[in-house]
Order: sequence, then C-alpha cells, then structure tokens
Amino acid sequence: MLAAATGEGSASIARREGVRLTTISTWRVRFARAGLAALQDERRSGRPRQYAADAEQRIFAKLDEPPPDGYSQWNGTLLARELTDIPADQVWRILRRNGVQLQRRRSWCISTDPEFVPKAAEVVGLYLAPPEDAVVLCVDEKPSIQALERAQGYLRLPNGKAVRGQSHEYKRHGTTTLFAALEVGTGKVTGMHAQRRRREEFLTFMNHVVAAYPDQELHVVLDNLNTHKPKHDAWLARHPNVHFHFTPTHASWLNQVEVWFSILSRAALRASSFTSIQQVCECIDNFIATYNRFAKPFRWLAQAVHPSAP
Repeated sequence: MLAAATGEGSASIARREGVRLTTISTWRVRFARAGLAALQDERRSGRPRQYAADAEQRIFAKLDEPPPDGYSQWNGTLLARELTDIPADQVWRILRRNGVQLQRRRSWCISTDPEFVPKAAEVVGLYLAPPEDAVVLCVDEKPSIQALERAQGYLRLPNGKAVRGQSHEYKRHGTTTLFAALEVGTGKVTGMHAQRRRREEFLTFMNHVVAAYPDQELHVVLDNLNTHKPKHDAWLARHPNVHFHFTPTHASWLNQVEVWFSILSRAALRASSFTSIQQVCECIDNFIATYNRFAKPFRWLAQAVHPSAP
C-alpha cells in the first residue's frame, strides 16, 4: 500500500515482492474499501468439525465415573475405548485444549493445628523482625541419608555418542542422620552427624549449637517431633538464653532449614557415589564448608501463610 501510494503500478509491486498480481489487486481493493482496518487478516473458517459439539461433555462426564476395573485412573486411550466413536488422538486433543493433564498428580499437606495462626505468626515474625541482639536458628534433622555406591562414568552408545551418568544398580553401605542449624540472619549452617535421631543426640547437637553462640540469646525454630518437645524443661532451665518456637503441626515447611536440606540433596548427595558412611559425612562437611563461604540469608517473600501447602 505504501508503494501504491507513491504511484508505483501493481505489476511492478508484484514483481518486486514476489507475489501474484491478483494478490496486489485484492489488497488494493480492500484498502480502498475499508482503509487500514482492511489490512488485518480476515477470519478463516478453518477445518470443519468432525465430531459433535457434545464430545467434550461426554469426555468430561466419563472422567467423573470410576475407571475400568484394574486401572487407578483414566487416560486418553481408556476414554476412547469406552466412548467407542471418538479416537484416542482426538480425546487427547480435547483434553489439552481444556488444560486437563490426567498424568499430573499433586500432593498437599494440611495442618489441622487449632493454633496454626498464632504459631505460624510467631515463626514468620522471627524471620521478618528478629529480636534485637538475638540469633534466630532453624534446627532439624535429616535422617536415613544412605551411602549408596553406584557405578558412574561415561557410556559409549552404538552411534558413537557418549552419555555421562550412573548405573541403576547400587550397593548399600548404611545410613546416617544429619542434624543441622541454619542461622536465619546469615544463611550459614552448622551440622552434626549421628547414627540415631533420639532425644539424646538432639540435645547433644543443641549443646554444640549453644557453645557456638556464647552469651547470646537464641531463638530456635523446631518442628513437633517428639524428640524436640517433651522433657526438655531441665535442659532449657540450664540454658535460659535459649527459646524454642515450634511450627504448627504438619507445617514443618515453615522451617527454613528444610529449604537447605533440599539444596544439600540436589547439590551434593543425589549424583554422588559413596562406599562408606564416613565418605557421606565427609561429603556433607565439605559441602557445608563451601556453602558457608558464599551463604546468604533466604528472603521471605510469602504474602500469606495458609494451613495447606502444596
């Protein structure tokens, strides 16, 4: 249209743009009739529908019914088999168009603690506004860390490509438990290894933590594990500068050290091979030392905390 406005002929424009003369004529006529609005593509009819408009309704109605005997859930093939007149590829297409993903499964944890609100507010308050001249620590244990020996290296494929990975076969060499304390203000972590996770090991770790912060007020965030709660009055009486704060029941995800445990698993444990418990402990200790060199506090971004968490 810009070229035509300068007086260039339709044949010249068609040759220069590499399109047919009829195309140029069509656009010039449309522009002359409706102006700039006519330069937008018109709606096309598209391919005619092959299935009745109630196909979606029938598929979703079938999803409300129990799946066939022996199956735990529906899939596109089973739906097509039950409906008989809609092929599986069309069933999958309809499901995708409506954002239905039958293979996806979500899990959630719902806290039934009647005091969820005050307990959660107490913990979040420590994160956002810690007491002056006090240290806030998130403490928990990661039990049953396995020493798995896996065959690792490179596998040469018949097409010449090399794949780095590990064998599906492994050998067990025992388990260990890691006690960890995350300092909320700095992100640094203190750890201790133990064979068991009894109250005795927990208090031993807490003695180690208290010794690392002499003459400082400590606020410790814990979950409701039985080794954390009962019969600690005597220990707390001997340490008046230590205050325990418990997350609501079934809400240990409010404890920031759980985030660090996830980082540890992904970065140091998941792709490693160990021949002994000692190797596992050394690996974790080395990771903690390296992590603490670059540690940063986690930023609390949640605008609201609910009893249920995905």
